[in-house]
Amino acid sequence: MLKPIKPKRMSDQVFEQLKDLIFRGQLKPGERLLTERELAQELGVSRPTIREAINKLVAMHLLEHRQGQGTFVNPPTTGADKNPLAALLNGQDASLMDLLEIRLGLECNAVALAARRATEEDVREIEKCVQEMAAAVRAGNLGSDADITFHMALAYASKNIVQIHIMKSLYDLLFHGIQENLQHLYTEPINLDKVLRQHTDILNAIRKRDPDEAYAAMKRHITFVQDFFQERNIE
Repeated sequence: MLKPIKPKRMSDQVFEQLKDLIFRGQLKPGERLLTERELAQELGVSRPTIREAINKLVAMHLLEHRQGQGTFVNPPTTGADKNPLAALLNGQDASLMDLLEIRLGLECNAVALAARRATEEDVREIEKCVQEMAAAVRAGNLGSDADITFHMALAYASKNIVQIHIMKSLYDLLFHGIQENLQHLYTEPINLDKVLRQHTDILNAIRKRDPDEAYAAMKRHITFVQDFFQERNIE
């Protein structure tokens, strides 16, 4: 049976935009949102519309209100109840290698799906991440923020909501719980160039809509990271 098409409410459209920015990694854990007034001006809607969208994201534990400070993207450290993966691993002493092994399966699958399903906007966002990391490296920085956003953008491009949620939980843990270990990889400048090339290979495979090539490129990337830590006995 056909059903009448209902136009989306303005607050739902605002909600979708903000949610997508969080899931793509463009709004990062701990980052402060623009004020209601600023968001209303930016999006051309009323403040009550913004408030309704934000309250929905707060109810989903994607955002949190802080009295007198503003609204922030929920960091994973706010409680295990807001990160089921954190609750599962609580007290389990999960190592970096444990997480990399899981990434190998999840992210290879994600990029294969992304190669089939990514929109042109998704491809542009992934390309932007690669460009931002390259610019950061040229400026003498690590480019780790762009690296995080790159992987989240890939997960988003898979268009699988379960994949997106799992990857968000995983990256919250990986980049906010074991970030010090990851710094080891970036202390050797040659590794930055290698990671950039690997990211570019993944991007090109998605551009070509080649799931097999995308899968293989991601496998090479994560295996490279695994080998780096194994050779140096970093757990």
